[in-house]
Amino acid sequence: MALSNASASISLDSDTYDPEQVKLMEEVCIVIDENDKPLGSASKKTCHLMENINNNLLHRAFSVFLFDEENRLLLQQRADEKITFPGMWTNTCCSHPLSIPSETGSDLPSAVLGVKRAAIRKLDQELGIPASQVPIDKFTYLTRIHYVAPSDGLWGEHEIDYILFIRVPVTHAANPNEIKDVKYVSREEMQSMFVDPAYEGKFTPWFKLICETFLFKWWKELEEKDDLAAVKDEENIHKLA
Repeated sequence: MALSNASASISLDSDTYDPEQVKLMEEVCIVIDENDKPLGSASKKTCHLMENINNNLLHRAFSVFLFDEENRLLLQQRADEKITFPGMWTNTCCSHPLSIPSETGSDLPSAVLGVKRAAIRKLDQELGIPASQVPIDKFTYLTRIHYVAPSDGLWGEHEIDYILFIRVPVTHAANPNEIKDVKYVSREEMQSMFVDPAYEGKFTPWFKLICETFLFKWWKELEEKDDLAAVKDEENIHKLA
Protein backbone atom coordinates (compact mmCIF):
# COMPACT_ATOMS: atom_id res chain seq x y z
CA MET A 1 0.00 0.00 0.00
CA ALA A 2 1.68 3.19 -1.18
CA LEU A 3 0.77 6.46 0.50
CA SER A 4 0.95 9.58 -1.61
CA ASN A 5 2.93 12.67 -0.72
CA ALA A 6 -0.40 14.50 -0.46
CA SER A 7 -0.45 14.03 3.30
CA ALA A 8 2.62 16.18 3.67
CA SER A 9 1.91 18.68 0.93
CA ILE A 10 -1.71 19.53 1.76
CA SER A 11 -1.91 22.25 4.36
CA LEU A 12 -4.81 22.33 6.80
CA ASP A 13 -4.60 26.07 7.32
CA SER A 14 -6.93 27.95 9.66
CA ASP A 15 -8.03 30.27 6.86
CA THR A 16 -9.71 27.30 5.16
CA TYR A 17 -10.52 24.91 7.99
CA ASP A 18 -11.68 25.19 11.58
CA PRO A 19 -8.67 25.09 13.99
CA GLU A 20 -10.26 22.56 16.36
CA GLN A 21 -11.06 20.22 13.49
CA VAL A 22 -7.54 20.65 12.11
CA LYS A 23 -6.13 19.52 15.47
CA LEU A 24 -8.34 16.41 15.44
CA MET A 25 -6.82 15.52 12.06
CA GLU A 26 -3.59 14.78 13.98
CA GLU A 27 -5.21 11.83 15.78
CA VAL A 28 -3.68 8.48 14.86
CA CYS A 29 -6.03 5.88 13.36
CA ILE A 30 -5.59 2.11 13.09
CA VAL A 31 -4.66 1.08 9.55
CA ILE A 32 -6.01 -2.36 8.64
CA ASP A 33 -6.29 -4.80 5.76
CA GLU A 34 -9.59 -5.99 4.27
CA ASN A 35 -9.79 -8.72 6.92
CA ASP A 36 -9.59 -6.07 9.66
CA LYS A 37 -6.06 -7.09 10.65
CA PRO A 38 -4.02 -4.14 12.00
CA LEU A 39 -1.14 -3.15 9.72
CA GLY A 40 0.07 -0.05 11.52
CA SER A 41 -1.17 3.48 12.01
CA ALA A 42 -1.58 6.77 10.18
CA SER A 43 -2.96 10.19 11.00
CA LYS A 44 -6.63 10.92 10.53
CA LYS A 45 -5.58 13.40 7.85
CA THR A 46 -3.64 10.72 5.94
CA CYS A 47 -6.50 8.20 6.24
CA HIS A 48 -9.09 10.63 4.91
CA LEU A 49 -7.30 11.93 1.83
CA MET A 50 -8.98 10.52 -1.29
CA GLU A 51 -5.59 10.11 -2.96
CA ASN A 52 -4.63 7.59 -0.27
CA ILE A 53 -8.10 6.02 -0.20
CA ASN A 54 -7.79 5.43 -3.94
CA ASN A 55 -4.59 3.52 -3.12
CA ASN A 56 -6.70 1.33 -0.80
CA LEU A 57 -5.70 2.85 2.56
CA LEU A 58 -8.25 1.45 5.01
CA HIS A 59 -8.81 2.20 8.69
CA ARG A 60 -10.97 0.99 11.58
CA ALA A 61 -14.03 2.96 12.70
CA PHE A 62 -17.26 2.61 14.68
CA SER A 63 -20.84 3.84 14.52
CA VAL A 64 -22.96 4.13 17.67
CA PHE A 65 -26.75 3.91 17.52
CA LEU A 66 -28.07 5.14 20.86
CA PHE A 67 -31.75 4.59 21.70
CA ASP A 68 -33.83 5.92 24.55
CA GLU A 69 -36.30 3.87 26.60
CA GLU A 70 -38.99 4.51 23.97
CA ASN A 71 -36.76 2.95 21.30
CA ARG A 72 -36.16 6.30 19.62
CA LEU A 73 -32.80 6.77 17.92
CA LEU A 74 -30.68 9.81 18.74
CA LEU A 75 -29.53 11.45 15.49
CA GLN A 76 -26.91 14.14 15.10
CA GLN A 77 -26.37 16.72 12.40
CA ARG A 78 -22.66 17.19 11.84
CA ALA A 79 -21.34 20.71 12.43
CA ASP A 80 -20.55 22.93 9.47
CA GLU A 81 -17.00 23.09 10.86
CA LYS A 82 -16.40 19.39 10.10
CA ILE A 83 -13.84 18.77 7.35
CA THR A 84 -15.66 15.71 6.00
CA PHE A 85 -19.42 15.57 5.38
CA PRO A 86 -20.26 18.91 7.07
CA GLY A 87 -23.89 19.64 7.89
CA MET A 88 -25.09 16.07 7.20
CA TRP A 89 -27.42 14.03 9.41
CA THR A 90 -26.16 10.72 10.73
CA ASN A 91 -26.40 8.23 13.58
CA THR A 92 -25.62 9.16 17.17
CA CYS A 93 -21.83 9.06 16.99
CA CYS A 94 -19.33 8.03 14.29
CA SER A 95 -15.60 8.04 14.84
CA HIS A 96 -12.41 5.97 15.07
CA PRO A 97 -10.61 4.04 17.77
CA LEU A 98 -7.13 5.43 18.22
CA SER A 99 -3.91 3.53 17.65
CA ILE A 100 -3.26 3.21 21.38
CA PRO A 101 -3.14 0.00 23.47
CA SER A 102 -6.55 0.49 25.09
CA GLU A 103 -8.36 0.94 21.75
CA THR A 104 -6.41 -1.34 19.39
CA GLY A 105 -7.07 -5.07 19.16
CA SER A 106 -5.49 -7.69 16.93
CA ASP A 107 -8.32 -10.21 17.35
CA LEU A 108 -12.06 -9.60 17.24
CA PRO A 109 -12.83 -9.65 21.00
CA SER A 110 -10.05 -7.17 21.79
CA ALA A 111 -10.99 -4.99 18.79
CA VAL A 112 -14.63 -4.87 19.95
CA LEU A 113 -13.50 -3.88 23.43
CA GLY A 114 -11.31 -1.16 21.92
CA VAL A 115 -14.10 0.35 19.84
CA LYS A 116 -16.46 0.32 22.84
CA ARG A 117 -13.88 2.27 24.84
CA ALA A 118 -13.49 4.68 21.94
CA ALA A 119 -17.27 5.07 21.70
CA ILE A 120 -17.50 6.07 25.35
CA ARG A 121 -14.73 8.63 24.83
CA LYS A 122 -16.36 10.15 21.73
CA LEU A 123 -19.92 10.21 23.13
CA ASP A 124 -18.54 12.44 25.86
CA GLN A 125 -16.40 14.58 23.52
CA GLU A 126 -19.11 15.11 20.88
CA LEU A 127 -22.37 14.95 22.84
CA GLY A 128 -21.34 15.59 26.44
CA ILE A 129 -22.77 12.21 27.52
CA PRO A 130 -20.99 11.18 30.74
CA ALA A 131 -19.19 7.83 30.68
CA SER A 132 -21.23 6.76 33.72
CA GLN A 133 -24.42 6.86 31.59
CA VAL A 134 -23.03 4.57 28.87
CA PRO A 135 -21.40 1.61 30.69
CA ILE A 136 -19.29 -0.58 28.45
CA ASP A 137 -21.41 -3.67 29.17
CA LYS A 138 -24.51 -1.92 27.82
CA PHE A 139 -23.13 -1.77 24.27
CA THR A 140 -24.07 -4.53 21.84
CA TYR A 141 -21.70 -5.17 18.95
CA LEU A 142 -23.70 -6.32 15.90
CA THR A 143 -21.42 -6.57 12.88
CA ARG A 144 -18.84 -4.78 10.69
CA ILE A 145 -19.44 -2.73 7.55
CA HIS A 146 -16.73 -2.11 4.91
CA TYR A 147 -17.46 0.89 2.69
CA VAL A 148 -15.81 3.71 0.78
CA ALA A 149 -17.34 7.17 0.33
CA PRO A 150 -15.92 10.42 -1.07
CA SER A 151 -16.85 13.63 0.74
CA ASP A 152 -15.50 15.99 -1.92
CA GLY A 153 -12.63 15.85 -4.38
CA LEU A 154 -10.02 15.91 -1.60
CA TRP A 155 -11.47 14.07 1.43
CA GLY A 156 -13.44 10.87 2.01
CA GLU A 157 -13.88 7.72 4.09
CA HIS A 158 -12.66 4.15 3.64
CA GLU A 159 -13.46 2.18 6.76
CA ILE A 160 -14.37 -1.08 8.38
CA ASP A 161 -17.07 0.22 10.67
CA TYR A 162 -18.06 -1.58 13.89
CA ILE A 163 -21.79 -1.21 14.57
CA LEU A 164 -22.68 -0.63 18.22
CA PHE A 165 -26.21 -0.44 19.67
CA ILE A 166 -26.96 0.88 23.13
CA ARG A 167 -30.31 1.67 24.77
CA VAL A 168 -29.98 3.86 27.85
CA PRO A 169 -31.42 7.14 29.11
CA VAL A 170 -28.82 9.88 28.78
CA THR A 171 -28.34 13.58 29.23
CA HIS A 172 -26.51 15.37 26.45
CA ALA A 173 -24.99 18.74 25.72
CA ALA A 174 -23.68 18.77 22.17
CA ASN A 175 -20.26 20.22 21.41
CA PRO A 176 -21.10 22.92 18.82
CA ASN A 177 -17.78 22.41 17.07
CA GLU A 178 -18.84 18.81 16.36
CA ILE A 179 -22.61 18.87 16.19
CA LYS A 180 -25.06 21.37 14.70
CA ASP A 181 -28.27 19.72 15.92
CA VAL A 182 -29.62 16.57 17.57
CA LYS A 183 -33.00 14.90 17.73
CA TYR A 184 -34.65 11.63 18.72
CA VAL A 185 -36.70 9.86 16.06
CA SER A 186 -38.93 6.80 16.05
CA ARG A 187 -38.47 4.09 13.43
CA GLU A 188 -41.47 5.41 11.53
CA GLU A 189 -40.14 8.97 11.63
CA MET A 190 -36.74 7.79 10.38
CA GLN A 191 -38.36 5.93 7.50
CA SER A 192 -40.33 9.07 6.60
CA MET A 193 -37.17 11.19 6.64
CA PHE A 194 -35.60 8.88 4.07
CA VAL A 195 -38.33 9.60 1.54
CA ASP A 196 -38.74 13.28 2.42
CA PRO A 197 -37.32 15.49 -0.38
CA ALA A 198 -36.20 17.98 2.25
CA TYR A 199 -33.59 15.45 3.46
CA GLU A 200 -32.40 14.28 0.05
CA GLY A 201 -28.61 14.30 -0.04
CA LYS A 202 -28.43 15.26 3.63
CA PHE A 203 -27.49 11.90 5.18
CA THR A 204 -23.92 10.67 5.54
CA PRO A 205 -23.19 7.86 3.07
CA TRP A 206 -22.41 5.25 5.73
CA PHE A 207 -25.64 5.99 7.58
CA LYS A 208 -27.60 5.80 4.34
CA LEU A 209 -25.98 2.44 3.45
CA ILE A 210 -26.68 1.01 6.92
CA CYS A 211 -30.29 2.20 6.81
CA GLU A 212 -30.86 0.74 3.35
CA THR A 213 -29.45 -2.65 4.29
CA PHE A 214 -29.75 -3.43 7.99
CA LEU A 215 -30.95 -0.70 10.35
CA PHE A 216 -34.72 -1.05 10.20
CA LYS A 217 -34.54 -4.84 10.64
CA TRP A 218 -32.28 -4.41 13.68
CA TRP A 219 -34.47 -1.63 15.06
CA LYS A 220 -37.64 -3.70 14.70
CA GLU A 221 -35.96 -6.57 16.54
CA LEU A 222 -35.09 -4.21 19.38
CA GLU A 223 -38.68 -2.95 19.58
CA GLU A 224 -40.52 -6.24 19.25
CA LYS A 225 -38.23 -8.71 21.01
CA ASP A 226 -36.15 -6.50 23.29
CA ASP A 227 -33.21 -8.63 22.17
CA LEU A 228 -30.64 -8.36 19.38
CA ALA A 229 -29.21 -11.88 19.57
CA ALA A 230 -31.04 -13.02 16.43
CA VAL A 231 -29.54 -10.27 14.26
CA LYS A 232 -25.96 -10.35 15.50
CA ASP A 233 -23.43 -11.20 12.81
CA GLU A 234 -20.20 -10.76 14.68
CA GLU A 235 -17.70 -12.57 12.48
CA ASN A 236 -18.62 -11.26 9.02
CA ILE A 237 -17.52 -8.03 7.35
CA HIS A 238 -20.23 -6.76 4.98
CA LYS A 239 -18.85 -4.90 1.99
CA LEU A 240 -21.40 -2.28 0.96
CA ALA A 241 -21.28 -0.20 -2.20
